[in-house]
Amino acid sequence: MRPIESHIVPPGTARERLSDYAHRVFQSVPSRKGMKKAIKAGAIFVDGRPGHTGHWVLPGQRIELMPPAQAPPKALALPLEVLYEDTHLALINKPAGLPTSGNRYRTVVNALQYNLSPSEATDALPWPRPVHRLDALTSGLLLIAKSHSAAMNLGQQFEEKGVRKTYQAVAVGKTAAKGTVKKAIDGQEAMTEFRLLRQVPSLQAEWLSLLELYPRTGRTHQLRRHLAGIGHPILGDGLYTGDGLLLKGKGLFLSAVALEFTHPISRQTLNFTIQPPKKFKSFLDRTERRWKQFNRD
Repeated sequence: MRPIESHIVPPGTARERLSDYAHRVFQSVPSRKGMKKAIKAGAIFVDGRPGHTGHWVLPGQRIELMPPAQAPPKALALPLEVLYEDTHLALINKPAGLPTSGNRYRTVVNALQYNLSPSEATDALPWPRPVHRLDALTSGLLLIAKSHSAAMNLGQQFEEKGVRKTYQAVAVGKTAAKGTVKKAIDGQEAMTEFRLLRQVPSLQAEWLSLLELYPRTGRTHQLRRHLAGIGHPILGDGLYTGDGLLLKGKGLFLSAVALEFTHPISRQTLNFTIQPPKKFKSFLDRTERRWKQFNRD
């Protein structure tokens, strides 16, 4: 297996731990935190053997960054909407109901093999992989890395909150025009801001609110849990509404509609925006129309 990057420790190098030294010499892993993860994952070798965080670097040693040893995914012949692609990354519109990854065959990871071109980067990943996750029931923008340097850089941008994500959701009830939810999730700080786009009366729920959501942190099911926590669960969310209000086989009304980040190689700011699924508008229009028909004089 060929290393992604290799480095010979030069003469006169001061005594230093591997985790503190290696992140400064490997472009693919530019942060100390990322390097510690790479070492724990067994991706850093010293003189042909796996390194460890407490290893002391010595002049003349060969340090290598190796690709992860994983079985290649099985290609799934499922067409995906590819919004952007170059040799380092891609952006897709994930359909609702498709898991990002997992033990199932029908996943985004397997479908990427059918939809994306092989990377021509010198540090190309063995296969493209998502750098963040969307719930299986959530649709929208999903960022894909095709090279090691892109994966590491984009991962760091997510860690440092350099990626700006925007969602749209249909929430049950009549929300405020805007607001901020600050409520810890699993013991970790979590914050979501929202803005009202549209509100319609409903025979079943009294009101439905179309919201634009801005997660300032990235906790598990953050948007779903935050909205349910303030009494406005997302339409179709059987997990956090308790009674499965208004499910009716329509799915979850949550979509990632905008993504802004810095290209890991060109350093250009990229901003992508899509429309939410058509069911958002059609369901709200139909709900409002039924309410008006029922409430005619």
